[in-house]
Amino acid sequence: MTVGPAALPEYRPQPPTFGQLLRRLRDDRRISRERLAFAAGVSASYLTLLERGQRDRPTDVVVEALVRQLDTAGALSDADRRNLLDLAGLPRTCVPSAAELRAELTPDMHAGLRLFAPNPAAYYDVRLNLLACNEPYATALPGLTETANWVRWIFGADIAKAIIVDWEQEAAITVSRLRGVLGAAGNPDWSADLIADYADFPRFRELWQHSAASFSRSEIPVRLRDLATGTVTTYYSQSLGAQSVNHPGWIGFVACLPIPGDEGTRAD
Repeated sequence: MTVGPAALPEYRPQPPTFGQLLRRLRDDRRISRERLAFAAGVSASYLTLLERGQRDRPTDVVVEALVRQLDTAGALSDADRRNLLDLAGLPRTCVPSAAELRAELTPDMHAGLRLFAPNPAAYYDVRLNLLACNEPYATALPGLTETANWVRWIFGADIAKAIIVDWEQEAAITVSRLRGVLGAAGNPDWSADLIADYADFPRFRELWQHSAASFSRSEIPVRLRDLATGTVTTYYSQSLGAQSVNHPGWIGFVACLPIPGDEGTRAD
């Protein structure tokens, strides 16, 4: 009687872990456990426990040392570096500049802005700095690309009150959403500096004092006036998170979709 090969155990996918990724990155660079541990200033037995998932999450000092040594042995990709830090559960304290975030916008992301035309669309960071927009967005909101910050434009530019029909409503939405995203960002030091900057605007101060956090517009449309013609177009404004390898959670995509049958009206 011919006996066939023993059935292989069924493969069960498992969630990614810090230890699994650390082991793969170490193997890819052909570094022994002992060598990596010595270079990072930890014991080989501790590194073994990390790779097996038998120790709690490592400290930021240990993770940074391991990342540094792995990168020295063979350059880490941005994706691997981010994944390792995410799996380690380290808090993100880096505060990227608007210029750094603009550099994160890929050619495909810029192409997406162009393809979204004739509808207005833009990328913002959590501080409401304008990172990039398409031509319809710049045309609908004149002066915003020069100011490059939604809060400073809506509260500091006189033209904003002429363009945004329901300016008071939109100002309140801006403050409430800013309160929400700054809480999620989890860095009270730079948040305090940012709010102190925006507090130069009296109406911002008043609204901030009484606002509650919000994370969506709750289907509230925005009405924008064309100053040249006086016509008003009503949009639904949708916000989505955008992928950023080096600064996850910092970039958002805003799309303005006109409400069918409500274009070209006039507002007093």
